[in-house]
Amino acid sequence: MSTDTTTPTRIAFVCVQNAGRSQMATAFAERERERRGLDDRIEILTGGTHPAEAVHDVVIDVTNEVGFDLSGRTPREISPTELRACDYVATMGCSTLDVDEIRDDVEVRDWALDDPHDADVDRVREIRDEVERRVQALFDDIEATE
Repeated sequence: MSTDTTTPTRIAFVCVQNAGRSQMATAFAERERERRGLDDRIEILTGGTHPAEAVHDVVIDVTNEVGFDLSGRTPREISPTELRACDYVATMGCSTLDVDEIRDDVEVRDWALDDPHDADVDRVREIRDEVERRVQALFDDIEATE
């Protein structure tokens, strides 16, 4: 975590469409930030390299089951400039983004998660639960570096 207490630690969750895994990760990260009392110390970004029109319906359904309403979220494009300004970038495993150009400046974690689009609902639940575990582990790592 940044040693400058006035500058928040920036985390980005990135995938191609920004319509599934990265949206789930963002929701879990927002919850972790609140639960851990880090609202003023963690900034969360999300985006995709080729954003979809909307969050996938199956993702909305399975996140509703755990208390998140993603129906109002809109996938967005994220730029290399935004990513370079981050401390951590978590890619979901399908990103077409060339993260090699930012690796010297940013800690990049490739989570290599299956794409929930067109997956059956049970598989999407498994992906959701894995995303939650990885977000919690990332926050554990960030807090451990304070």
